[in-house]
Amino acid sequence: MKLAFSTLGVPGLPLPDVLRLATAHGYHGVELRTHPEEPVHTGLGSAERADVAAEFKGADVELLGLAGYVRVAAPGDDEPVLAEIRALVDLAHDLGAPYVRVFPGGDLDVQSPEEADATAARRLGTAAEHANDLGVRILLETHDSHRTAADAMRVLGLVGHRQVGALWDVMHTWLGGEQPSETYAALSPHLGYVQVKDIASVEDTTPLPLGAGVLPLAECVEVLSRHGWDGWLCWEYEKRWYEDAAPLPDLLGPGREHLSRLLNESA
Repeated sequence: MKLAFSTLGVPGLPLPDVLRLATAHGYHGVELRTHPEEPVHTGLGSAERADVAAEFKGADVELLGLAGYVRVAAPGDDEPVLAEIRALVDLAHDLGAPYVRVFPGGDLDVQSPEEADATAARRLGTAAEHANDLGVRILLETHDSHRTAADAMRVLGLVGHRQVGALWDVMHTWLGGEQPSETYAALSPHLGYVQVKDIASVEDTTPLPLGAGVLPLAECVEVLSRHGWDGWLCWEYEKRWYEDAAPLPDLLGPGREHLSRLLNESA
């Protein structure tokens, strides 16, 4: 498996500094949080996009994916959501990123679960054709209204398109009461990559160094290894949402060592 980290852990950090951190600490790739407050977002022009792609190539670091904020199950008209997905897919294509992340984002106060599932599936199925043309894969993250693999599969089963897959966020499936073996069994035909992290408890989701909290990281890695999965583990350290959390740059080296140890132990 290859290791990456998300720029959610280093909010606003210029891309050259991000790439220096990746190479200094032995990470193979980076997931870019794609938001207007970050250096890389859908408003970049063609020359800026070419510069970003060149910086990754020059640093010999892979751009794993773009972590966008589209909510595919959200109530409302389809077209604004589809436009947002298309913009994200276009950016990924221009930068050479294989994946874009979307959220479910259903509102179960005003939608039934069935309505949320159908809305997400309809939009993802439509967006899949554009993604297919550009060679980009859209990944639905286990998150918010669809936090478990079982939830996500209700949507993915309706979509049935190879360009739409799953992103396994290990915190959300755990909070949803799913065992790693159950999550993997459900998502494996659709799995793009896995986001790892650690937290203190159900009540306190402040990000912690990998291995310092309660999430079943060893079990997740063991399940993936046992099934011969050789994709990406991406550390999503949610510093942007928890200003008092320790700075990520100081944790990247020990975090890579922890993941490498888990991989060795599961081999």
